[in-house]
Amino acid sequence: MTAPSIRARVRAEMIDEIKAVARRHLAADGANLSLRAVARDLGMVSSAIYRYFPSRDELLTALIIDAYQALGTVVEAADAEVSPDDLRGRWHAVFRAARRWALDNPAEYALIYGSPVPGYAAPQDTIGPAQRPPVVLVGILRDGLTRGRLAAPPADELPEPVRTDLTAIGTAFVPGLPEALLARGMAGWTQLFGLISFEIFGRLNNGVHHQDAYFDHQTRLMADLVGLP
Repeated sequence: MTAPSIRARVRAEMIDEIKAVARRHLAADGANLSLRAVARDLGMVSSAIYRYFPSRDELLTALIIDAYQALGTVVEAADAEVSPDDLRGRWHAVFRAARRWALDNPAEYALIYGSPVPGYAAPQDTIGPAQRPPVVLVGILRDGLTRGRLAAPPADELPEPVRTDLTAIGTAFVPGLPEALLARGMAGWTQLFGLISFEIFGRLNNGVHHQDAYFDHQTRLMADLVGLP
């Protein structure tokens, strides 16, 4: 009974150590990870690391899932700290929390929202963790509808091909949410990560000097677009 438990703990600790070293490589070299380099930093022979991660892609997947889970935890906590009735306050809290996490973890942010890693295809395992942050924003919209404090935009504002796509998305992930409201929520979500990416990757440098104020202003614009009271 005891030996397997000890082995399991040792294995879990080794996996955490490998991922910690891999994150340092992400920060220094981007997503071009080398298992051999990670093993060298750990003082392991290169073949030993394959007992924990049989390929570079499996290590990347573990890092991607960890990053999505960390971001999901942060935005869920930010949402929970605001009164459920304060829809706009929740929206701002989620936006700010996502930005703060990205600024504190730029390498992990770049891994999940930056350029695709050449030769890597994300497996199904990443889908659930990736959905955690947008589900929080969808929850704000749904609560607004349920409480009668948020009105759905006119359905005819959507072009038919867009409506078709959003109907499929809504049916799969957010049944009952009007397509036009889903469209505005998705606009806010993509704007959020556009803002963060421009800041993380230096696109606002030498132009926008008051980036906190700019971010909050853009967040308010998106809340207005969605129709949050």
